[in-house]
Amino acid sequence: MTNDLDGLVAEVLAQYQGPEHAVLRALITQLVALNESLAARVAELEAELKRHSGNSSQPPSADTLAQRQAQKARREAWTKKGKRKRRPGKQPGSPGAHLAQVEHPDAVVPHAPEVCGGCGSPLTEAEVVGSETRQVFDLPEPKVVVTEHVAQRRRCSCGCISSGAFPPEASAPAVFGPVVHGVAAYFLVHQHLPVARTAQCLSEVLGVPVSTGWVASLLPRAEELLCEFSKDLRARLVASPVIGNDETGARIAGERYWSHDATTELLTLITCHKARGRVGMEAAAVLPEFKGISVHDRYAQYWTFPCMHSVCNAHLLRDLAAVAETRSQEPWAEAMAHLLLSAKERTDASRERGKDSLSSQQRRRIARAYDEIVTRAIRANPDPLLLGRRRRTKSERESANLALAFSNLKAEILRFCENLAVPFTNNGCERGFRMVKIRQKVSGCYRTYRGAEAFCATWSYVSTARKHGQSPLGVLISMFRGTPWAIPDPVPG
Repeated sequence: MTNDLDGLVAEVLAQYQGPEHAVLRALITQLVALNESLAARVAELEAELKRHSGNSSQPPSADTLAQRQAQKARREAWTKKGKRKRRPGKQPGSPGAHLAQVEHPDAVVPHAPEVCGGCGSPLTEAEVVGSETRQVFDLPEPKVVVTEHVAQRRRCSCGCISSGAFPPEASAPAVFGPVVHGVAAYFLVHQHLPVARTAQCLSEVLGVPVSTGWVASLLPRAEELLCEFSKDLRARLVASPVIGNDETGARIAGERYWSHDATTELLTLITCHKARGRVGMEAAAVLPEFKGISVHDRYAQYWTFPCMHSVCNAHLLRDLAAVAETRSQEPWAEAMAHLLLSAKERTDASRERGKDSLSSQQRRRIARAYDEIVTRAIRANPDPLLLGRRRRTKSERESANLALAFSNLKAEILRFCENLAVPFTNNGCERGFRMVKIRQKVSGCYRTYRGAEAFCATWSYVSTARKHGQSPLGVLISMFRGTPWAIPDPVPG
């Protein structure tokens, strides 16, 4: 009986061993592989459609209304602050400003009634029984003040003729003074007017023709005047205990360049270079000598410098939001986001109480919860060979890489808990780039590398001065007078 059954099976199988069946089997194999490839591609495209500023580096201006609402809902869920709504307008405790009368006005204009409102009699000699004052704050009509400097030559009784010296601002027979230089640079650097519009604005306001060539020469000259300031700025950044570092793309003369940023709460240094990585960072002359803590994203080139490192948790929260879009990854991603934000609340509270770090008990509790979540993350991202596949899809690679990053960078991610001088995010550094990007959006690109370097040097000066409470216009005028504002030494305390 068994032999008959085996023979029958062999006979049936022999019917499907012909060449036409081999072709069908090969075709089916190809179709299965193509279906898997297309399914992976569809998954990648769907993931791209879900990208927004809350889970990627996409700018907020590109978000749709639905994406913004989804981000708001996620923030409220993660921070547990959904019930607290901020009132519109000025917030309690924030500084305000209003126009108030001054004690000594520049001019007083009396307004007396000419005739009586009752009988019509003249009131020229009538008694003044009361008054009400209102003050109008306005600017005088702009007008250029021309100062002529005359250098006299005088003959001494000995027969020698000596000449008087012109002041530094009188460098030619007819030149603009330091205030005009400062205002023009202020329009360029701080208000981000293009060169042609700056020249037009000055011509109309001053009533004197101003050329675009003169305006374009201002920032390169400012860079020369700021040579000593830039050296001092770099030295102070190198000596700082904590700095933030970041980089962003820039178009210069139609080519791809990179802006590099090194900042603290009181210092800003922006540089530009053709290279994004270590070569560009070394050219900025901060990280090669820096021995403190550098806060940055997970870009590999930062780890090549021999300083301590801390990971920006804003980037991690965006990555967690992206990974949480996948159902299998949502539990551990949500748990890690809650843990990081909870740890941030604890550090903020400890910092307000004057502490330098969280207590050892709090740190151990956070570390233990961190390890448990990382274990769940690794288990949620098994090796694809265990699933019968050769490789992961793009979304699977991103979630696996993020889980591995949390596993390998525990000390760097939680460094803000052991040292409260380390910020939770690197947002302060990213804000340093904001004006650089605005400048590029206004003009489209930087026309020359020399001009981009000059803008970065001048903006570093203005941004640092602003952080110290200085007026951008005032420090620019001082610079063109030959006495640039200097960074004050920190008050010991």
